[in-house]
Amino acid sequence: MVHDRNGSPQSRHAALKARHRRAIVDAAAALMGEFESAHFTVDQLAERADVSRRTVFNHFGSLDDVILEVLSGMLETIVDGIDADLAAAPAAEVAAAPATGHASAAADRTSATPMFDRVSAALRGTDLVAPITRLRRMLGEHSGTPTPGEAVLFERAFTDLSARLAAAVRRHHPDADDFTVELMCGALVSGGLVVVRHWEETTGGVDTAESRRVWDDLLQRMISAARSGYGATSSTGMNCASSSTGTN
Repeated sequence: MVHDRNGSPQSRHAALKARHRRAIVDAAAALMGEFESAHFTVDQLAERADVSRRTVFNHFGSLDDVILEVLSGMLETIVDGIDADLAAAPAAEVAAAPATGHASAAADRTSATPMFDRVSAALRGTDLVAPITRLRRMLGEHSGTPTPGEAVLFERAFTDLSARLAAAVRRHHPDADDFTVELMCGALVSGGLVVVRHWEETTGGVDTAESRRVWDDLLQRMISAARSGYGATSSTGMNCASSSTGTN
């Protein structure tokens, strides 16, 4: 039996594979940054990564898979931010708990906070604008409407984001029902795609103080709709509009 020890052929081969994969992903990110699009060839990627075409396809099934890994890595910062907020939330609640001298009081306050409220609060507290504008630039947003292929890659990256977000939520709510967690994260991420589209239509997708205010408003509307239902907001808006137009 061959044992894999540090310095053995097996460990050196694994390290080489990991180094090649990292070089390919880093090269793709660099090319996307330079070209401000995902329009580069496998030959350009292999040359930048200093590997062969064959090595690229040993690690990835297609060029789109390489690009998707770059996009997923960028969106991972969103999950990291939410994860950090969820981790910090219990400490904040313990600090705010009544000084009863019993640790159970703080635990009761933490467990009393609904999972959706914790996740949505973490979502609001995470900088989403910066990674999304950077991602859009790398997908060629400067040239106008993304191509169908770029739009598919963007949505695939968000699908991956949903799975990663669900995994983060499970770490902080291990007793939560898997179906409920996946449903909640899927709804928030899908709603996030709608927020992105409306935000870009309203602001042009630029990162400014005003565009961030628009983003915050849209994000809050999405979270409120996910919590309260999708009919209430529109009917309320219609009633308000009717009241204002009927006022003398």
